[in-house]
Amino acid sequence: MSAPATALQNAAPPPARLDADALVKSARRGLDRRRLFLWSLPILFFIAAAIFGPYFFPYDSLQVRTGDRLEPPGAILSDGSRAWLGTDKVGRDILAQVLEGARISLVVGGATIVLAGSIGLALGVIAGYRGGFADSFLMRLADIQLAFPSILLAILIAAVLGPSVMNVILTLSLTRWVIFGRVSRAATLAAKEREYVLAARSSGAATTRMLLKHVIPATLPPLIVVATVEVGLVIIAEASLSFLGLGVPAGQPSWGQMVAIGRDNLNNAWWMATMPGAALSLVVLAIGLFGDQLRDELDPRARKK
Repeated sequence: MSAPATALQNAAPPPARLDADALVKSARRGLDRRRLFLWSLPILFFIAAAIFGPYFFPYDSLQVRTGDRLEPPGAILSDGSRAWLGTDKVGRDILAQVLEGARISLVVGGATIVLAGSIGLALGVIAGYRGGFADSFLMRLADIQLAFPSILLAILIAAVLGPSVMNVILTLSLTRWVIFGRVSRAATLAAKEREYVLAARSSGAATTRMLLKHVIPATLPPLIVVATVEVGLVIIAEASLSFLGLGVPAGQPSWGQMVAIGRDNLNNAWWMATMPGAALSLVVLAIGLFGDQLRDELDPRARKK
């Protein structure tokens, strides 16, 4: 064999060609993360407005100014202040009420998700891990509750308990735990058959320790995704109950209550119902899109695409 041929055989192999599919997947993953970040910004703004808004905008949401009734957005009031979102039919500032309503929505949404998620997680893990009668009983109970529209069940419970923030949280928790329970049960059924759980069980590990260390952590990623979606639904449900007069008390501003009051003045004061309705729509839309992106981020099947 000639020297040139030997040199060609001993030469280093050409560099591997870049995988175009891998580059596309990497770019798509980066775009999904940027979208996740972008849709988190409106939610962070909503949380910041609910917590700190009344401090930066120190107007009393319940202060009545009969001389400044039905002022349009941007109007200068009699005391020299500006009504950025207008006033209602008794002169109360709409922006102050929207910020106070955001606080109510944040409290109700967060507390309901924590309470309903805790109930659903506990019952779902018990049903999925124990099986047998406990599984059948809890899942049939869930099926019966799912047979009724959740909003009708919430109206029934709220009508019995009466209007109150705590009653709204309790009512919505009793109607939303089923989703968390079914998701946590499915995750528990998958987790308890994994090798490390079977190894821990065969080694004589305590049931409580095994659940806390292995099973429950495996149920958290899907529950987090469900929680982000349910927050928007809970906020809509709270607004619906307040719209019907079954949510927060009459003296406490709520987006649903503001829409109910403003619907009678759509012809001459459109901002009374439009402003809280727009705030409700934007927040729920941002939460829904954030939940979709978070689901794609945490779903192992989405990462393989």
